[in-house]
Amino acid sequence: MATSVYETTKLTLMDGNEIEMRPLKISLLRDFMKKFDTVVEVATNNVESMNVLVECAMIAMKQYAPEYSEDSEKFENAADIKMVYKIIEVASGIKLDAEGNDQMAGLLGTN
Repeated sequence: MATSVYETTKLTLMDGNEIEMRPLKISLLRDFMKKFDTVVEVATNNVESMNVLVECAMIAMKQYAPEYSEDSEKFENAADIKMVYKIIEVASGIKLDAEGNDQMAGLLGTN
């Protein structure tokens, strides 16, 4: 009998489409993490930070709903920032707070 080590999460986008999400496959997680690492470089600029997070979510959408991964306007019209945070959380396990800060940062050796 097979055992799942992850839970799936359903999210209804603002355009009414429902997507089923689970952690990213390693092949997509690599690309996701490369992009996510750049958020530190633009952390003082809210617009640029949001752009990086949207790009991360769009990478995740390659697994969840590819039609949203190829067209930023389509994705941005179907998602709000809370949805972006949720997509990032499910895709990577990185939980962002309401301001988009990585809540794990304080726990990962930043003493």
